[in-house]
Amino acid sequence: MKGTFKIFFFIIIFFFILWIDIPESIKDKYNIPKSINIFGFKKEIKTSLGLDLKGGSHLVFDIDTKNIKKEDLNDAIESARDIIEKRVNFFGISEPTVQTLKTGQNYRIVVDLPGIKDVNEAIKLIGKTAQLVFMEEKIINEKDATPTATFIPTELTGKDIKKASVIFSQQDGKPEVALLFNDKGAKLFAEITKRNIKKPLAIVIDNQIITAPIVQQEITDGNAVITGNFNVDDAKKLAISINSGALPVNVKLIEQKDIGPSLGEIEVKKSVYAGIVGLIAVLVFMILYYGKLGIIASLALIIYGAISLAIFKLIPVTLTLPGVAGFILSIGMAVDSNILIFERIKEELRKGKDLEIAIKLGFGRAIDAIKDANITTLTVAFILFNPANWEFLPQFGMVRGFALTLAIGVATSLFTGVVITKKLIELFYKSKK
Repeated sequence: MKGTFKIFFFIIIFFFILWIDIPESIKDKYNIPKSINIFGFKKEIKTSLGLDLKGGSHLVFDIDTKNIKKEDLNDAIESARDIIEKRVNFFGISEPTVQTLKTGQNYRIVVDLPGIKDVNEAIKLIGKTAQLVFMEEKIINEKDATPTATFIPTELTGKDIKKASVIFSQQDGKPEVALLFNDKGAKLFAEITKRNIKKPLAIVIDNQIITAPIVQQEITDGNAVITGNFNVDDAKKLAISINSGALPVNVKLIEQKDIGPSLGEIEVKKSVYAGIVGLIAVLVFMILYYGKLGIIASLALIIYGAISLAIFKLIPVTLTLPGVAGFILSIGMAVDSNILIFERIKEELRKGKDLEIAIKLGFGRAIDAIKDANITTLTVAFILFNPANWEFLPQFGMVRGFALTLAIGVATSLFTGVVITKKLIELFYKSKK
């Protein structure tokens, strides 16, 4: 009964991995579900491609820290990074990466925008220091025959806005920007509208008056609407600027690399081709050199590849060219484990040991060398990934992509080399008895 349950469990896992690994194009063609939906948990399963494979733009912004106090520096940089990330996300870019780097005394923010079409618009939006202010009218020279009016800032600013969103007018269907204030903002807005009834209240962004509607009544519910001659894109950009607020530091674009999707597609094909050729070469070598054991190792290697790809999609791991290289390198590590085991088995057989005993001794004596080799590689991958962002270690996304896929591949190869290969050999040996 226990053995039957194990077999049933492994069959379920096998088909689950197989479903994950099916390419998205085939799933679309045959209407195969592309997401997990269990007990309200929903996750889309897809292959995530990085900037160099999908195409897009790599932007580097230099941060001006001259006017920032030393004790406020880290908070200002992290705040700027968070705001830029929020702006990028509002722009609707798929799987962007935003990270901070320090080179010497210079601080920078690196932004990767895979799949973006209008990079110039994104650059404007990312570096924008938009600040919204509400201004009320003040009459000057009241005693003159022709008094003039000007607008003066109130205490109400974009920091008091909880959310800005695009809506459409019920009267004419034109796009508008709805504002929802926080508690402090709602209170201030109520006071401002109360004292400005029948007077204009200007909404100013970057010292430009966006609109100056006449206040009809006191507004106490913390909601306001910005109207103007907007199209949908203008309204969306305005909402993004308001939502993301003002950058605490000035940033300047110092580097831009654009990669076309056609170049990325070519590199994907080359990478897949190289991976297939390498895998076939390894499989042929294992089968020719080790015979039946090589066939078992080849089967374990295919299982290793399926498990690794499933992990990449589940996490998900954003695949870049260095990431693909890390995965291909880990294939060699997977083969290395099998070679160590098989050579130890062959040594025991040459000593005249029974096959069953030789297999047990071979695995037992090879495991220490396998663990040492894999732990060393995992340590190097950890250093390259640099999770703590140490300045003296690499901080670039491409290097981290290589380290991550290498680490996943090595960990998976350790599992398949020791567990899967052993089970397959035992299964094969028992079937021959």
